[in-house]
Amino acid sequence: MEKVKLAIIYYSMTGVNYRMASWAAEAAREVGAEVRVRKVQELAPETAISSNAAWKATVEATKKIEIASSDDLEWADAIIFSTPTRFGNVAAQMKQFLDIQGGLWAKGKLANKVVSAMSSAQNPHGGQEVTVKSLYTTMMHWGAIIVPPGFTDASIFKAGGNPYGTTVTVSHDLEMVEDVKDSVFYQAKRTVEVARWLKKGKE
Repeated sequence: MEKVKLAIIYYSMTGVNYRMASWAAEAAREVGAEVRVRKVQELAPETAISSNAAWKATVEATKKIEIASSDDLEWADAIIFSTPTRFGNVAAQMKQFLDIQGGLWAKGKLANKVVSAMSSAQNPHGGQEVTVKSLYTTMMHWGAIIVPPGFTDASIFKAGGNPYGTTVTVSHDLEMVEDVKDSVFYQAKRTVEVARWLKKGKE
């Protein structure tokens, strides 16, 4: 059977969601998936980026990562999204990427994709869960197959107990408050596993 093809699509202003996306990629490769890590297009003006040291550093550190495209979605058997919360919703950069996929959606190219999502915010009740569920609302319109982690592994409880998808609180010094690495690894491997089951069934 061919390898499961996993696209990890993320937006990261200060590096947290990039780190989560990188962990997900590492985990997926451990279980034999072919992985593409892609960042969505930045929309903020250069003046805003250059005035924020952490934002500027993240842009510089990830400049070699390719910009996500519709081709990445069509290519993938499974997709993991990771985005910070913006006022209880998906970051505009991620939202625009989703909004321009009407062509693929109209052709049925997004149906039956296996999908999962992760998020972050500056405080524990800053909208992480709502952000993940907002992403899932879009996935329902696609006809995708949503794979949340649920409470199916001890790593979920260790990370703070979010059954919808791994989320993390980010401190003022831009460090992750909860220990979520194992949860990210588990979520990525679970996503690949479910995609493998479906792929095998289709073949």
